[in-house]
Amino acid sequence: MTEIGAPPPARAAIAARTLRTDRWWLAPLLTTLGLSVFVVYATIRSFVRTAYWVDEYHYLTPFYSPCISESCVPGASHLGVWVGELPMWIPLAFLSLPFLLGFRLTCYYYRRAYYRSIWLAPPACAVAEPHARYTGETRLPLIIQNSHRYFFYFAVVISSINTYDAVRAYQGPNGSFGLGLGTLIITANVILLWAYTVSCHSCRHVTGGRLKHFSAHPVRYRLWTWVSRLNTRHMQFAWITLGTLILTDFYIMLVASGTISDLRLIN
Repeated sequence: MTEIGAPPPARAAIAARTLRTDRWWLAPLLTTLGLSVFVVYATIRSFVRTAYWVDEYHYLTPFYSPCISESCVPGASHLGVWVGELPMWIPLAFLSLPFLLGFRLTCYYYRRAYYRSIWLAPPACAVAEPHARYTGETRLPLIIQNSHRYFFYFAVVISSINTYDAVRAYQGPNGSFGLGLGTLIITANVILLWAYTVSCHSCRHVTGGRLKHFSAHPVRYRLWTWVSRLNTRHMQFAWITLGTLILTDFYIMLVASGTISDLRLIN
């Protein structure tokens, strides 16, 4: 017991990096592998410029939406052609991909995920991190993380474009109503993308932030309540949408390349 006025005892000198005996490294490893798989797949698919549009059923992969250049295959530019030919080093979805990347990179959950798994700051509870110092998000490059609220607005616009793509997928041959397995996959992906977007902390602040009296703003309070419920599942939506984006693109790639035929339910 330390006497009153006596200096506190020194911290225990532990030479080991950690005294934990469990597999604390498994979670950071799986997170790194999961994020790496998506980054590699999305990067390759965004630049190959093949099998991203099914003209017969109006399926457009989200990795190429919106496709607004003359480099797009006929029919894929259903929002119009705004620019000319693009060199191969520029993805056809150049208008959306940078903002979507910014939205995900600055997302509060993804920050925690790659800070701990890739940056190892810290890798796990009670495990020493390898960095001698940490300045937080007060200087470049991490100060850019504070722009997340602005990327949220762009994400809302892009999700709206994805919704339009999903509506177009209900158009079958000859302009008639159609429904196929691809239509359902695209629709499910858009719904989950919206769930991830509106469950964002920034959306929660937009709907209910800076309100001193919820009783005076019942509509915003109701919206804030709904968003708050979704916010508790934000991490799950963050991972699920990575999977649905890959699934949607992969299915459209298989149909567009002629590897499989779309399972048609109507028309």
